[in-house]
Amino acid sequence: MNPVDLIAHLRSVLGPTQVLSADLAAHEADWRGIYRGRALAVARPHTTAGVAATLAACAAAGVSVVTQGGNTGLVGGAVPDDSGTQVVLSTARLNRVRELDRHNQTLTVEAGCILQSVQEAAAAAGFLFPLSLAAEGSCTIGGNLASNAGGTQVLRHGNERDLCLGLEVVTPDGRVWEGLSGLRKDNTGYDLRNLYIGSEGTLGVITAATLKLFPRPVAQSTAWVAVPSAAAALELLALAREGLGASLSGFELMGSEALALVALHFPAFKGPFSGDTPWCVLIEQSAEGSPTQARALFDQLLEQALEREVITDAVIAESIDQSNRLWHARESIPLAQAKEGANLKHDIAVPISRIPAFIEATDRALRDALPAIRLITLGHVGDGNLHYNIQGPPGASTFDEAQAALISRVVYDSVAAHGGSISAEHGIGQSKVRELRRTKSPVALALMRDIKRALDPRNLLNPGRLLELD
Repeated sequence: MNPVDLIAHLRSVLGPTQVLSADLAAHEADWRGIYRGRALAVARPHTTAGVAATLAACAAAGVSVVTQGGNTGLVGGAVPDDSGTQVVLSTARLNRVRELDRHNQTLTVEAGCILQSVQEAAAAAGFLFPLSLAAEGSCTIGGNLASNAGGTQVLRHGNERDLCLGLEVVTPDGRVWEGLSGLRKDNTGYDLRNLYIGSEGTLGVITAATLKLFPRPVAQSTAWVAVPSAAAALELLALAREGLGASLSGFELMGSEALALVALHFPAFKGPFSGDTPWCVLIEQSAEGSPTQARALFDQLLEQALEREVITDAVIAESIDQSNRLWHARESIPLAQAKEGANLKHDIAVPISRIPAFIEATDRALRDALPAIRLITLGHVGDGNLHYNIQGPPGASTFDEAQAALISRVVYDSVAAHGGSISAEHGIGQSKVRELRRTKSPVALALMRDIKRALDPRNLLNPGRLLELD
C-alpha cells in the first residue's frame, strides 16, 4: 500500500476529517521547539477499534507510527523523525472517562484524557488521584503512563506505575490486549502492565487505564522554608519523615538561582525570602486524621527544625490560596527558564544520601569548565529525583553543540559516579538514546532489545526512540 492509498484507507476507517495530511506543524515539533520532524499524516481515532485499525493498516503498509498525547515531553519522544514517512497517532480524541468504581476505588479512563480532567473527575466523586506535575493542564494519561511520570507526590503515592492497576493496549499489528483489571492481586504470569508503562510507545499503544484512587486528605499544610545547604535539606527530610510519617506528601528542593528566575519573569509568584538563602524547600503534609492534630505535628516539625538550625526561616500557608501561590512559585521555574533563554534540562536521580555530594561535585566541575553558566537546580528530593538544569549567560538564546555535549557529559558522568540514573521521570525519547547506550548495563540493554524484537519485530512503533537496535 503506497502512502496515498494508506491515507485514503485511514480516512475511510476514521472519517475524512480525522486524518490530516497538511498543516501538521503542531504535531511535528515538541512544545519547546527543540525537536522537529516531518510526518506523512496525523491519524486521530476516537475509539480503541480505530487505533487498532490504524496500526493494522500501517503495519500492512510497513509504515512506522509515533504516538502523541499532549506533546508536553522534554526528550523528543512524541515527535516524528524528518523522513516524512511516519504516521503520528494522536490520542486527543480518546478522552472518555469510562467507569468510576467507588468500592474498588478505581477510575478507568482513556489515554487522551488530560491529567487535570482526571484529577477533577476523581475530586467530583470525593476521591484523590494524586499524580501532579507542572504540565497537568495539557499532558495526557497515556503520555504519563508511557513515560512512567513522577511529579510532586511520588514521595507518598509513587510513580505512575504505582498508580495504575490495568491497561488496554493495542499491539503493533492491531491486536487489542484487554487488561483493564482493577485487581490489586493477580499472580498469573508476566506483568505486562508494568512492561508497557514506561516503554515510551515503543512496544504498544496504550488506549485506556484503570487508575487507583485515594481518600481525599482532610487536613493539608504547606510551608516554604529556608535551608542553609542541600545537606540541611536532607536533615529536614529525615525530621519530616519521623514527625509526619505517611502524611508527608511533598518535599521540593529549589536553589536560589532557580527562584531568582521566577522573581524576574513572574514576580507575582516569587517565593518568600527566596533571594536571601541558598536553598528553599516546599513541604506539604496531607493527612486523613484530625486537622488540629495534623497541624500540631506540622508546627512541631518546623519548631524542631528551627531549634536544631536545620532551617533558618519558614512561612506556613494559612489558606488554600496561599498554598497554591507557594506551589505556583515552584511550578513556574520551568517557564521562567524558557523565558530567560538558553537552557539544558537534566532529569536525573541519585540515591537520596548522595544528593549533596552530587550537587557539590557537579557544580564545581561545570563552573570550572564554563564559568558563565547558571545552575538551576530543583527537584523531588524525597525520591532522589533532581532536575539539574543549566541556564546560559544572560542574553544567550542557545548553547552551541559542543557546549551542550560537554555539559551533558559532565552531568551524566557525575550521575554515574554517584550511582544514579540519567532519567528519573521524563524518559529517554530521542535525546538520551546514546547516553543510555553508554551508561546502561550491556546485559540490560540486550534484554530490552530482545523484548522490543519480540513485541515489535518490524520496529514500527516509535523507532529510534528509547532504544537503538543493532
